Amino acid sequence: MAFSHTAQRAAQSRSASESARALDVQQFLDDQPIGRFQVLVLLLCMMIVMLDGLDTVMIGFIAPSLSGAWAIPRDALGPVMSGGLLGLAFGALTAGPLSDRLGRKTVMTVAVLFFGVWSLASAFAWNVPSLTVLRFLTGIGLGASMPNAATLMAEYAPPRRRALMVTAVFCGFTFGAAGGGFVSAWLISQWGWQSVLLLGGVLPVLFVPVLIKCLPESARYLALKESRRARLVSVLNRLKPGSAGESTRFVSHEPAQAPRSPVRAILSREHAFGTVMLWICYFAGLLTVYLLGNWLPTLIRGLGFSLGEAAVVGALFQAGGTVGSVLIGWQMDRFNPHRALGATVLAGGVLAWYMGASAHPFSIICVLAFGMGYCMNGSNTGFCALAAGSYPTEMRATGTSWMLGVGRFGGIAGAMVGAAMLHANWSFGAVFTALAAPAAVGGLAVLLKGARHRGTFAAVSVSAGH
Repeated sequence: MAFSHTAQRAAQSRSASESARALDVQQFLDDQPIGRFQVLVLLLCMMIVMLDGLDTVMIGFIAPSLSGAWAIPRDALGPVMSGGLLGLAFGALTAGPLSDRLGRKTVMTVAVLFFGVWSLASAFAWNVPSLTVLRFLTGIGLGASMPNAATLMAEYAPPRRRALMVTAVFCGFTFGAAGGGFVSAWLISQWGWQSVLLLGGVLPVLFVPVLIKCLPESARYLALKESRRARLVSVLNRLKPGSAGESTRFVSHEPAQAPRSPVRAILSREHAFGTVMLWICYFAGLLTVYLLGNWLPTLIRGLGFSLGEAAVVGALFQAGGTVGSVLIGWQMDRFNPHRALGATVLAGGVLAWYMGASAHPFSIICVLAFGMGYCMNGSNTGFCALAAGSYPTEMRATGTSWMLGVGRFGGIAGAMVGAAMLHANWSFGAVFTALAAPAAVGGLAVLLKGARHRGTFAAVSVSAGH
């Protein structure tokens, strides 16, 4: 009996010692293997981005039906398209600072509910101005959800797989956009254009309770303030049972920062150069991608190819982006991420130049379109992973979302520049030769950031071990 009491006291003493130990939250998260918890975060974030992709592109799918129903030309829907893009930019610029103050899960869940509700309301629009306003409001929610999905995934992914897992999240956008095309065609034929918008609203609203119940808040965010201690302990124990207790002392290897605005933080002396380089490369990247995404089939048709062949080229450009998203993320984890991204973007510029340098048979055009999609579209996903790994926790969501927000204006510019080029009767070769310029600017911006801030991205320290 005495031995039993002694053993019990020894066990209690060990338990108290373990619960009172210091725990570096960030190091603890980085040391965890990829398990069910990280996979759950990946799937939930991918679903959010998938719903984002579905809702973002659905206006393009319903445009022909909408113009017929309202007896207006298709180009009259231009304000609707622009309103949605402006909403995306506004949502991204405002969501980051809110997320760094209120939490990733909170802002992301509200954003999903927000774009779901306004997508439902869009189904009851009665003219172009009303639909423009409703799509702007929908865009705010869409723009707020995506950067927070990238941020949350980056904060739970281990460094050796961080870029790959973040880029995998963004593959959901392509799946949502592609799936939306097939579903939209069937829905419109059965119930009209309103049914597509209703679907784009119902799915996010129904997904909100799943997020509330299953999506964890960022442990790195919770660790920033003592008042969030109970929530932090709960999340860590959910990740690894018994890892934290009431008396666990949490420490951080990130230097303590005086309270300051997250926007001012990303523009501080330490981070300003990297922030501006990220803005430049993402602006240039979306300018190129939106120009090609909107006008590539039209340009191919101008060469005398059929409508079906033009659609194939456009589809290959998007498919290349999906493949590139995954493989570029893998390359960023394995090698120097800035160099991997910079080389990929520059390679896209070379492919664009070669596309316009001379006439090519259809098979070569298909290969070049896939390659440009891989380099240009895929690298834009890589930029999101790069941004998420370039900032400390206190400003990570703001840094990522502001890059996305500024980049949206590049997307708007790309659509407008493409229209202006066609209006001015630019030749096929001239358009693609010009596309080499933003690719060169974006690639150089990434390389300059890497040269100035060696080691800021979490995967850099890991790549040395390969």
